[in-house]
Amino acid sequence: MKPTLLVLAAGMGSRYGGLKQIDPVGPNGETIIDYSIFDAMRAGFGKLVFVIRKDIEQTFREVVGARFEKRIAVEYVYQELDKLPAGYPVPAGRTKPWGTTHAILMAEGVIKEPFAAINADDFYGRNAYAVLAQHLTGGTSDYAMVGFTLKNTLSDHGSVARGVSQVDAHNYLTHIVEMTKIERDGAAARNTSGDGRITKLTGEEPVSMNFWGFTPKLFPQLNAAFGKFMKQFGGEQKSECLIPATIGELVATGQAKCKVLRSPDSWFGVTYREDRPVVVESIGRLIARSDYPEKLWS
Repeated sequence: MKPTLLVLAAGMGSRYGGLKQIDPVGPNGETIIDYSIFDAMRAGFGKLVFVIRKDIEQTFREVVGARFEKRIAVEYVYQELDKLPAGYPVPAGRTKPWGTTHAILMAEGVIKEPFAAINADDFYGRNAYAVLAQHLTGGTSDYAMVGFTLKNTLSDHGSVARGVSQVDAHNYLTHIVEMTKIERDGAAARNTSGDGRITKLTGEEPVSMNFWGFTPKLFPQLNAAFGKFMKQFGGEQKSECLIPATIGELVATGQAKCKVLRSPDSWFGVTYREDRPVVVESIGRLIARSDYPEKLWS
């Protein structure tokens, strides 16, 4: 059975200042999503599921979805603020989405096979898809995370959020902490927590860039985790239920095992609008060395 690619594309792009998911970065108008799906298809993925919002649906389908619907099976699911467990209303004034755990949970009704989950605005590289596809088709029930080196994932234009990870001698995840304000600190890095506490980082730590591999057994676990989150934080304006924290809790309580896979490819992405020229230049270099054709889709 071919695995499915779940693309998390409902983010509001608040730091970037627009719908960065559909901003062109390739020479023929390609978006980062185009390159992600190109890599996924040549790695053997057989279906796409996009998590979007209703208010961007028409534009997203026209600009992004239409490129793939004749090449591969495509489905859409919707992350909306009011898609909550029974008994939990949306807090007055809340506009922030509920986070990546909630986003992945939106696909419960359409995914019945092993699947990968990715951010729409991150470029992970060809080999990352290949190693994760190999894991997902290998018959294991273990989850997986493609890990990248922290110093290679920082932005020169502001802070970033990363799942800073620890692994054991067999490359299984033992601990992960979602740090939401990581910045360069000379040759290293540091994170500033909400209360102003600073955590020094070497920059060599393996981090999650939200490139995960799962089986459908994840969905009941996400339902339980999100219900617990809503009970504790459901009345707040900005709290998010993030998938690194959810997987970290599943690992810590023995409910899941998560293999950390490594790829030699470089990650790059668009967190801030100033990051875009770097992405465009990086894709140009990959095209020049024939990693990608000049035009992805004929």
